[in-house]
Order: sequence, then structure tokens, then C-alpha cells
Amino acid sequence: MSDSTPLQSGRADNVAPTSQLSGILRRVSGFGDILQRSMGGGDHPLFIQIERIDGPVNAVISGRPTTLFGTNSYLGLNFDPRCIASAEEALRTWGTGSTASRLASGNQIGHANLEQAVADFYQRPDAIVFSTGFMANLGAICGLAGEGDLILYDAFCHASIIDACRTSGATFKPFRHNDAADLDRILGESTFPASRTLVVLEGLYSVWGDVGFVKDIATVAKRHGALVLVDEAHGLGLYGANGRGVTEAQGAEHLVDAIVGTFSKSVGVIGGYCVTVHPALKSLRFLARSYLYTASLPPAVVASARTAIGIIQSEPELREDLWRKAERFCRGASALGYSLRADPGPVGALHMKGLYQGFEFWRELLSRGIYVNLLVPPATPNGEVLLRFSVSAAHQDSDIDLFLSVLRDMAPKAAIA
Repeated sequence: MSDSTPLQSGRADNVAPTSQLSGILRRVSGFGDILQRSMGGGDHPLFIQIERIDGPVNAVISGRPTTLFGTNSYLGLNFDPRCIASAEEALRTWGTGSTASRLASGNQIGHANLEQAVADFYQRPDAIVFSTGFMANLGAICGLAGEGDLILYDAFCHASIIDACRTSGATFKPFRHNDAADLDRILGESTFPASRTLVVLEGLYSVWGDVGFVKDIATVAKRHGALVLVDEAHGLGLYGANGRGVTEAQGAEHLVDAIVGTFSKSVGVIGGYCVTVHPALKSLRFLARSYLYTASLPPAVVASARTAIGIIQSEPELREDLWRKAERFCRGASALGYSLRADPGPVGALHMKGLYQGFEFWRELLSRGIYVNLLVPPATPNGEVLLRFSVSAAHQDSDIDLFLSVLRDMAPKAAIA
């Protein structure tokens, strides 16, 4: 038996049955058992391996050529020759890794240059680069809010935001998704000073693919005197005249105190950032533990990210091409009777009638060379089962035609409402 067999099959022979476990182990193992029973055996999204990658949207999975409609490479920059060349040069010059945190010898000139590029891109006085987007949310939110403060966050916010709220020591509470009136009510009833309140939301919510009501919510927050942080992880490079995200597209940049994002989507590498408008927020470098106590980004990643940001700034046609393809796919899927959970855009989700249908539909797509993301509770709003898709500027029209053709064949079998 090969070393990879237990991973591929989703089981290991030396693992005790759930019935023999207790306490924490029983609870954790039980969740996996529920998913396994619901899917009815066969391929599982957690154990699918990409055997070869042939470009930003092309791969080989289980020996089969597969088109990736579940990648966050919205602009295809992870395979852009200019980004690769920048990474190669940095790799030869600076080595494979920084081997230290920014507080120590991991603070290289490349990191400072990348931060300046991000700050210039957002037209903000300062930017801080983190090693992942998750760590950016964790560092920024925990650095801003603590004991005695209040964090109000959109109910559909990403897990990294929820974890940051829990870790911060602040009091935290959700407001209804995209509901400025609910936020207004909570702020009006709050016993916390407005100056000790942080409102957090996203520009683009990646589960449904719906746009955040940044301007409406930020306007309410500012009327009460609260700080506003927006996570533009999925909006970067997709929205706004300059690609700065939904905040820019809605004309709300002047209402937002801090913007957090990631390099792992449109930029095509890994890493995160926080850009700020207040000089006082420079102190986040000393308050954000996820910045202080982890190794800094590898030099090749830093160089590639800086090149990619320049491309996003200077080549709006990439964004225009992405939107043309995204709208074409969404219109086609809707015409076939599929229920999309948001307005047409580069990210979207098809509604499934329960776990079993979701697994079967996901498997059938994969068997026909289309990879999407299967999202199940508790990671989804309202306990929904969703097939999340993402469209890339790197997709060819023929890729979209193939996906729509497969959806057309599967529509009667799926009976999706």
C-alpha cells in the first residue's frame, strides 16, 4: 500500500472507530462521519489531489484533464510570465525564504518595497504586509480592538474575521447581512462609546458571491463615530475603476479607516495586507502578533506580488475581460434554470437541495472535467449546500461553453429549484 492511499480514500486503517472515542475526539470524528455518510462513498472534496497544473485554470485530476472553475486566480497572474520572472530573479538573489520574522532579520528591502507599492495602489499613507490573508485579519482586528471595545461584524463575514473577534478580547456581535438599518439599531442601543467600536464587513462575500453594501454600512458607522474595516480579499482586482475593490466601486473609500486583503486571489501568490488612513495605525506593526511572531513572506512571493499589483494597476483590460466572461457564464447558467445566489459576477454559487445532491452533482461535474468548490454547513449561510464557481480572465470562451454544456446535460437530472 502506498503512503498516499489513506489520504486518497479518506480513511486510515489504524484509526479507532468513532464508537470507541469519547469527548473531544468523538465530536471531531463524528462530524467527518456525518459527511462521509451524506456523500454515500466515492470522491470527497477534501481528498481530491491535483496531480499536475498546466496553467491558471487547467489541471490534471485523477488522470483526467480538468478545467478549474474553483480557483481564485481571477486574473490568471499566478502564471503570468512577468510574475514568474520576478519570482525567479528574487529566488536566485535572495534565496528560498526569509527565515525570520519582520521584527528580526526577515525585514528585507523587498518587503518594504511591496508595502509601499500596496500603499500607493490604495492611495493610503501606510500598508502592512502579513504572511497570509487570514493573519492580516487576525493582526489588524486584534491590534485595533481589545478588552473594553466592541466589534460589530456582518453575519456573513469570513472565518478569519470571526476568529479575530474571538481572539481580540473585545465584545463582539454580528449584525444582519448587508443590513445597515440593523447596524444602526445596534449602534444606537450600544453602551460602548463610539470611539471604542469597530465595524467590520467584506467587499465581496465569497460564499454567495454577493457584494457588500460598503457605502451604506460605512455611512451608518461613521454617523455614530465608529471605525470601519473592510476585507477586500475577493474584491481586489475585480471591482473599482482602478481595481481597488468594492469600496472603491461604491465611492466609499473616504468612509473606511482600514482595508484588509490578500495576495492569494487576484495577485496569484500568498500573503495579506492592511492599508490604513490614520497615521496612528502605524502602531499596528507593534500590536499585531500575527505580524510580529511569524516568518515574513519568501522573497520570490514578495517580488511576484509586487509585479502583479503593477499589472492590476496598468492593465484594466484584464478586469474587463474577466467581467465579460463572468457575465456570459452567469447569464448562461441562469437561462438553464440554475439558481444563482447573487447577481452575476466572477464568484457565484449554485444552490443544491441538500448534501446528497450536492455531493452527487459535484462528482458528476468532476467526472466530466469541471472542478468547482462544494460548500456545506457549517461553512455556509442558512445551512445551505452550494456549488461555488469562480470565473477567471484566463478562461477561454470554449471553457465556458464546455461548463454550460455540462450544466445543460445535468439540469434535468439535478431538478434544481
